[in-house]
Amino acid sequence: MNTKRLIRSLAFAALLIAAQVSVAQAPAGAPPGTTALCKDGTYYSGASKKGACSRHKGVKEWYGAPDSSGKAALATGGAMEPAPASTATPTPAPAKSAPATAKTDAMAPAPGGGADKVWLNTASNVYHCPGTRYYGTTKAGAYMTEAEAKAKGARPDHGKPCK
Repeated sequence: MNTKRLIRSLAFAALLIAAQVSVAQAPAGAPPGTTALCKDGTYYSGASKKGACSRHKGVKEWYGAPDSSGKAALATGGAMEPAPASTATPTPAPAKSAPATAKTDAMAPAPGGGADKVWLNTASNVYHCPGTRYYGTTKAGAYMTEAEAKAKGARPDHGKPCK
């Protein structure tokens, strides 16, 4: 009976060691506590894979490994250390180079809009009214009057034209 228990314990230890070896290390320039690299180049430092990089095009590479409690552990020098207890939101790295119409980290509208202008998302050909969620914040777009947007064949967001 003790022999079976010993064999099971050794097998479990081997699995734990293999799991530690297969976890990627965060790059040297990453912020402390980084557990993932997002596809847009920003870093994620949350304790869970669920929702990681959800607004950053998804996870490109995961540096943490889930432990038995579901929290992430960091891979540093081959040794596993528990993730920080902080519940702070992930801090994205600054963008490498972003065009003037790109969405910023603060989700601030692109400069140049106004009460008489709509934001035309040129990728989807949908225009957004001032004060709405996507006004000036989509990756590709331009400000113009509602009449100009309609003349280009654009349709209003959710079928609701501005005032």
